[in-house]
Amino acid sequence: MFSCQGGTGECECRTLLTPLLSQEMLSLVIKFRSDHERALFVNVSDKTDTSTAAPLLSQCLAAEFCGTFGLVFIGTGALVVNEITGGDITHVGVSLTFGLSVLAMIYAFGDVSGCHINPAVTIGFWASGRFDGQRVAGYIAAQCAGALTASGAVRMLFPAVESLGGTMPRGSQFQAFILEVILTLILMLVILSVSFGAKEKGLLAGVAIGAVITFEALFAGPVSGASMNPARSLGPAILAGEIHSLWVYLSAPIIGAVLAVPLFRVIHCHQAG
Repeated sequence: MFSCQGGTGECECRTLLTPLLSQEMLSLVIKFRSDHERALFVNVSDKTDTSTAAPLLSQCLAAEFCGTFGLVFIGTGALVVNEITGGDITHVGVSLTFGLSVLAMIYAFGDVSGCHINPAVTIGFWASGRFDGQRVAGYIAAQCAGALTASGAVRMLFPAVESLGGTMPRGSQFQAFILEVILTLILMLVILSVSFGAKEKGLLAGVAIGAVITFEALFAGPVSGASMNPARSLGPAILAGEIHSLWVYLSAPIIGAVLAVPLFRVIHCHQAG
């Protein structure tokens, strides 16, 4: 910024002043850059950080739609691909697909909507007093819309497969009904437990919930389909036209989720107090 243009005296003057000016200007530059970068950071975080403000209802509904779409598309898609390939994915692979897809959706959308992606879970949270009743209908509508859209996509991609990965009882409807009640009760009990209490527990909530879905699908999938989710069963059933057993998968998970609430309160009453 300074140049020697005159004579020796000017150069000597510049030589004497340069250290002092350099230190002062360096401190000013550092201060300017620090303030400028801080301002930039604040501006960017103001636009993108949602931790200090509750998400809008529209954002929550969009998250529930996308999360349920992802679960149904990936999970039932795995069932369809396993069918058309003669079992390449295997039953274990399908079970893992459902569990891992739920795990991924929880970490993707959990901080926005809670990532219920299941009408039974939404009703269970409402019954436990943790969810606003005015939002229940909107959440369930978004979840069902996501499931129907996902089944439509599976139908478009695999038109030759009639079942679309739907859930059907292998035995009696009564057997499937009781099994779905118990499966969803266990699932909801785990969800209520890991979403309550220590922060460390909450950070691993997705892992625990995904694990429950995986092992329940492993042993109960061949019997009832291990739905535990009315929206997951609704989408394929409507698009495939297989609705004669749909009542099982619409009612049993909701009953199981509601029954989990008093059981949770009995077990965790010491923490609630």
